[in-house]
Amino acid sequence: MILSTVYAVTRRLLSLPALLLRRDVTKDAKLLVLRHENAVLRRHVPRLRYEPVDRLWFVALSHLIPCRRWAEVFPMTPATLLAWHRKLVAKKWDYSQRRRPVRPPTGPAVKSLVLRVAAENPGWGHRRIHGELTRLGHKMAASTVWNILNQADIDPAPRRTEPTWRQFLAAQAEHIVAVDFLHVDTINLKRIYALVTLEHGSRRAHLLGVTANPTGPWTTQAARNFLMDAGMNIASIKFLIRDRGGQFTDAFDAVFADVGLRVLKARPTSRKRTHTAKGSSAPCAASS
Repeated sequence: MILSTVYAVTRRLLSLPALLLRRDVTKDAKLLVLRHENAVLRRHVPRLRYEPVDRLWFVALSHLIPCRRWAEVFPMTPATLLAWHRKLVAKKWDYSQRRRPVRPPTGPAVKSLVLRVAAENPGWGHRRIHGELTRLGHKMAASTVWNILNQADIDPAPRRTEPTWRQFLAAQAEHIVAVDFLHVDTINLKRIYALVTLEHGSRRAHLLGVTANPTGPWTTQAARNFLMDAGMNIASIKFLIRDRGGQFTDAFDAVFADVGLRVLKARPTSRKRTHTAKGSSAPCAASS
């Protein structure tokens, strides 16, 4: 008797919006049925295992629903959705299968010869040693000689009067600015690039522009726009450090050279530590 009364009252309450608002509530009723069925299933099966296709479907649908409603709509926590998204991004940008075969190791006899030449000629750098060994018939790259000397704690490029790179950065910190690209992966796995400069002394960052296709002309124009409305004292900057990416063309260097900056290129194998680590953002931040 009590159950039938509760059912009758509930049915009256659910039909009230249709009578008052004069609209079709069939779609909303279907959603309520599905959500209630989902709640019943979760009570009987406390732990579900989702296939990769299921995870992809949930992550794709999360783009259409506000982040604040994820907890009440999806059968998993928002942290789980974000973890799935990070795995999808990492899988999309995984180039481990495209890696080239590694260089064969250098023989012990060649290493001993390099160290012997360096000990007998302390004023020679790694390029001079490489040239002498090449004349003797030893075919190797100059970088191989550099690695052998570096692993043996021998300066690959001995200096007598010029300051070292570390001394240069410490002495000219207030006059150095670095430029590089950062990237963000959106909810649909689309990569967006941001061109950022960083003052070496104050660690202050400046955003030059954002694009999905960083080309040489776009990078040059972004540099021009930045110098026209720069938030830093250009007169105090003397050096610009950049990598050897294809986006940094001669025209890009000319833009900064016109205002008196000297462009310094990093070595091809170096990893600059003047900017923050690159990484993908959360779907909420990327979709907003």
